[in-house]
Amino acid sequence: MSGESSKRARRIAAEQLAKQRAAERRRRTLIVSIIALVALVVAAGVGVTFYLSNQPENAALPKNATRSAVMIGQTDAPVTVDVYLDFQCPACKAFEEQSGATLQKYVDDGTVKIRYHPVAYLDRFSSGTEYSSRSSAASGCASDAGKFTEFLAALYDNQPEEGGTGLTDETMISLANKAGITGEEFATCVTDEKYADWTKAVTDEASKAGVTGTPTVEVDGTALENPTAAALTEAIEAAKG
Repeated sequence: MSGESSKRARRIAAEQLAKQRAAERRRRTLIVSIIALVALVVAAGVGVTFYLSNQPENAALPKNATRSAVMIGQTDAPVTVDVYLDFQCPACKAFEEQSGATLQKYVDDGTVKIRYHPVAYLDRFSSGTEYSSRSSAASGCASDAGKFTEFLAALYDNQPEEGGTGLTDETMISLANKAGITGEEFATCVTDEKYADWTKAVTDEASKAGVTGTPTVEVDGTALENPTAAALTEAIEAAKG
């Protein structure tokens, strides 16, 4: 074999070897990529499963409640009033004192159904005791007992100072007893925080709906700029036609 032919043979052999090595590298890269992709899919599946299992969507619901509100009144009432409230909110207490009787009158005559949304926006003002969350969850227990509005009135009648520690579970249970909620079932519901996840769901849904403060009052989906008893009455009368 001539020198030139020998060089060409060596060059061809080297090129073939280089191609083989490149093909091997591509194969290894593909295998590693597939393994990484499978691991990612598995991890994502586990993550999604964990996420869904810990979402408020899976929260236990009180009686007469959805994941966003407690329902009061006849389901076929022609006018719907949404009340977004926080039990630690002084303005919410003022609204209840001014308008609670008006709302109840419209509920009793079948005109209005109320969706109460007990959000927990003010936990940061309860000295670390999360009173907004605890009282909201306790109101779910009161809904189980068919005494939501009675419990609401009792909490507002005894509303603690904003920025304090809030009411203890024992105090809320005692106030509920005075409001006609008796028995160990309610007390256990409160102390076990049975509806803590429901409270998170209610608060989350309110935020998604664009509610940024309390009280927020809506009549058939339209928010009242100034939720006074007079404004509430005017809106309800207009809505019922």
